[in-house]
Amino acid sequence: MEQPAHPARALIVTADDFGLTTGVNEAVELAHCDGVLNAASLMVGAPAAADAVARARRLPALRVGLHVVLADGPAVLPRSAIPDLVDAEGRFGSAMARDGCRFFFLPHVRRQLEAEIRAQFEAYAATGLPLDHVNTHKHFHLHPTVLSLILRIGRAYGLRAMRLPLENGAPLLLRPWLALLRRRLRAAGVAHNDYVVGIANSGGMDETVLLDALRRLPPGVGEIYLHPGVESGARVTQSMAGYRHADELAALLSPRVRAAMDEVAPRRGGFADVFGGLAPA
Repeated sequence: MEQPAHPARALIVTADDFGLTTGVNEAVELAHCDGVLNAASLMVGAPAAADAVARARRLPALRVGLHVVLADGPAVLPRSAIPDLVDAEGRFGSAMARDGCRFFFLPHVRRQLEAEIRAQFEAYAATGLPLDHVNTHKHFHLHPTVLSLILRIGRAYGLRAMRLPLENGAPLLLRPWLALLRRRLRAAGVAHNDYVVGIANSGGMDETVLLDALRRLPPGVGEIYLHPGVESGARVTQSMAGYRHADELAALLSPRVRAAMDEVAPRRGGFADVFGGLAPA
């Protein structure tokens, strides 16, 4: 199945980690209502997920998707169901290379991984929110095993669009995996952006960085993703100690950023908006 048709240039502006804290959720709501934010990716197992869902229900134009967490975050299933995936507190670790090898080579670990991915899709479906897109925390769907499971499981839950984390200047080591991901999304008929902005400056997408990126946007469908919050760094979570969440929120609220986006990419929205006829499930 071919990628759905799209205009010469379109833009999706997404906030990741929706549900992480109430401060993150507040920033998402502010950036959508008063700024340029189109979409948010929900961590269904995060501490403030219920608050995020309540806000999303009040914001029907905010396109929400599933942010699958398989690293550096909480699982949905109890530790007893996935003992080889999480620590004593039920959290995934940050050793992604090691965990990726275990996903690929160990069938019993892969079965637990499949169960957790299914549980996250189930938890999202239980919110009743339309599923605009799917992506993963720290882009773990670049791993072929993770991608295979998401594609297979997600179909039953209305998966129609995923993030392609391809940014200009991507490391040579990642390019074969990015090319494979793109081929597999196309073969599965899953819509995807052509490029992203946000990897190289993750946590530092302030007004200056965002305006510079907008001046250099290529044609095609781009996704700019950020991590807005009303507080920054370790006040959000210890693993994001260097992140400037509040500066990213300020960028999303900036009149200069809005004017620049209106000039270079007036066609904006979630995946379902940008890819005509791609109705959310």
